[in-house]
Amino acid sequence: MNGPGIDYQAVFQALPGSVALLTLDLVYADANEAFLSMAGRTRDQLIGRYLFDVFPDNPHDPAATGMRNLSASLQRVAATGERDTMALQRYDVEDLTRPGVWEERYWSPVNVPVLAPDGTVALLLHRVEEVTELIKARGGRPGGDHAQVLEAELYTRARELQEVNERLRKAHAREREVALHLQQAMLPVPRPLDRHQAAVRYRPAVGALNVCGDWYDLVDMPRAGRTAVAVGDVVGHGLRAAGVMGQLRSALSAASHVAEGPAQALEVLGLYARSVEGAESTTAASVYIDWNNDTLTYSSAGHPPPALCHPDGTVTFLDQATDPPLGARPEHVPRPQAHAPFTKGSLLVLYTDGLIERRGEDIDTGLARLAHSLTRHHATHPDAHPDTVADALLADLIPPAGLTDDTALIAVRL
Repeated sequence: MNGPGIDYQAVFQALPGSVALLTLDLVYADANEAFLSMAGRTRDQLIGRYLFDVFPDNPHDPAATGMRNLSASLQRVAATGERDTMALQRYDVEDLTRPGVWEERYWSPVNVPVLAPDGTVALLLHRVEEVTELIKARGGRPGGDHAQVLEAELYTRARELQEVNERLRKAHAREREVALHLQQAMLPVPRPLDRHQAAVRYRPAVGALNVCGDWYDLVDMPRAGRTAVAVGDVVGHGLRAAGVMGQLRSALSAASHVAEGPAQALEVLGLYARSVEGAESTTAASVYIDWNNDTLTYSSAGHPPPALCHPDGTVTFLDQATDPPLGARPEHVPRPQAHAPFTKGSLLVLYTDGLIERRGEDIDTGLARLAHSLTRHHATHPDAHPDTVADALLADLIPPAGLTDDTALIAVRL
C-alpha cells in the first residue's frame, strides 16, 4: 500500500534479493546491500561507474558471452519497456584481492524497466541471483556425481533456451519486417482529392509484432459531390492481420463506390467479414462528406469516434451512430448512421485506437488529449495543410517510448 511515512530507500536497501539500478547508459545509479555483498564491491567501487567497466568479460576465456548477453537484454528492456528474464549465465568475476584471478560464477538475472510518469523508461532495475553453488557440485557431498551431472545438464539446457530465444527474436524481427512491407504495399498514398486537401499517415508499433492491422481509405466521387473516408482496425497482428486488413480495405472501398451511405457500406463489409477468417471483431468508421450540402454522414462499427475541428477551434466527436464491431451484431438490424453539418475550413480527423489509447488509462483521457492537440494547433495555424496537422498530431500524441499499437490517421480539410 502506498502511503505517507514509508521510507522507500530503506525498503530498497532491505530487499532480500540482490538489486541494482542502472541508467539507460548502463551506469550504476544505486545498489542495495545484498547486491554489494554478492558482487564483492563497495558502494564507491560501483555507483557512478559503467557496468562493464566494473564487470568486464574474463579476458582469458575467448568463449565468454556474459557481457554481450547482459548488454543485449538491458538494451531490449530500454527499447521496449518490457521486462526480460535471462537464461542462466556464466559470468566470471575478477577477485579484487587477487588481480588477474577470475572466479567461475553463474547467475540468474532479471531486468525490469522503471518508468517515468510519462511512460518512458527512466531506469533499468537489474535483479540477479547467484547460482554458482547449484552449478558447481562440491566433492564429498552425498550423491555428488549424480548432482554434478544434473547441474551440468541444467546449465546446458539454460544455454540452449537462450539460443532458442535469440532465434525466435530474429524470426519475429523478420516477420515484422515482411508484414510492414506488405502493409505499406496495401496502403498506398491516395490520389489527390478533387479540389480538397487530405493527408494520411500510418505508424507501426515500436519493437513488437503488434503491427499491420490498421488501414485507411479515401474514395473520391466528384460526380456525386461526395468523398468517403474510412479507417479500420483488425484484431491481431503480423502477416495474418496484414492479409485480413487488405481484404477488408478493398471490400469497403468497393462498397463505398456504390453504397447510399456509410451505414450501408459497413453493412456490406460486415457481411463480407463473416466469410474472412480473422476478420471477427474488426472495428471501422466511415464518413461520407457531401461537398454540395456541407454535411457529414457517418457510421461506426465499434470504432473510436471521428473528430471534427470547427473553424473556431472547438472539437466535436462524431459519436451518435456507434454499433458493435463487424460480425458482432444481428444481421436483420440495420446499422445506424447520423448527420452533422460542417463549416468550410473545418478539419475532419479519423484515426485508429493506437493514437489515443494508453495502458491503464480511460479512453476519455485519450480523446481529451486529441481534442486539446487539435485546438492548440488550430489556434496557431488555423489554415494549416492537413499534412502539417497530421504530423503535429503524431508528434503530440505518440508517447516518447513509441507506440504500443499501430496507428492509422486521416485528416481532411473541409
